Amino acid sequence: MDLEKELRIAREAAMRAGEMALRHQREGVQAETKGDLSPVTAADRAGERLISGLLTGAFPADGVLGEEGAEEPGSSGRRWIIDPIDGTREYVRGSPYWSVLIGLEDGGEMRLGVAHFPARGRTYWAVRGCGAYCDDVRLRCSEISQLSQAVLCINGINELSVFPFAPRLVDWLHGVWAVRAFGGCMDAVMVASGTADAWMEPSGKAWDYAALRVIGEEAGAVFFNFDGGSSICAGNGVLCTPGLEAELRRFFTC
Repeated sequence: MDLEKELRIAREAAMRAGEMALRHQREGVQAETKGDLSPVTAADRAGERLISGLLTGAFPADGVLGEEGAEEPGSSGRRWIIDPIDGTREYVRGSPYWSVLIGLEDGGEMRLGVAHFPARGRTYWAVRGCGAYCDDVRLRCSEISQLSQAVLCINGINELSVFPFAPRLVDWLHGVWAVRAFGGCMDAVMVASGTADAWMEPSGKAWDYAALRVIGEEAGAVFFNFDGGSSICAGNGVLCTPGLEAELRRFFTC
């Protein structure tokens, strides 16, 4: 498999960071508030240092971008994109729906993604062209093509009011089978696993989408931005089954 070494090191880094985060959690964690009002803990910072060190040690020419400040340009044209704890609010409150996210970007394209859920004991991963997996089980998104049969995961509902579609959202959701919100990383892997059909995230950074995008796409799902673009740096994103793509694109752009 292409990128076999990269996948092995990324999975090892995610698991080691996850084990460390669980130790911090057992000892008691205190969250601070960053400038963007998101929470951060000592485990976030330590996890990023651990992951960054392992990746740059194995691939010294690669760049690194991390939520907690890691930023190295590299010289290979490749970049590791890290979120040491995606779902810090869940982590602090004791919910199991947080993960360690590691993605590898090459020439602007996401090539590899790992989403390790330490409290759930599961690792989701994908390599471009090789499929997506939960541990050793192949993932496939659902074939749902009607909103009346769809499970939509909408994250950050309290941040949706700034978008033009916000006044139409509640009425539009009357036609949906069910609406859920477990947090971005969990919602995304549910779409990849076929247990949900769309994940809508109104406020995210590259590290929130990088790994999850390639996992979702390798499971057969489609990723796009609210404005119809397709970038992990656009600040928002949608991951959905192909059967819902046209309907969701119409909703966001009308």
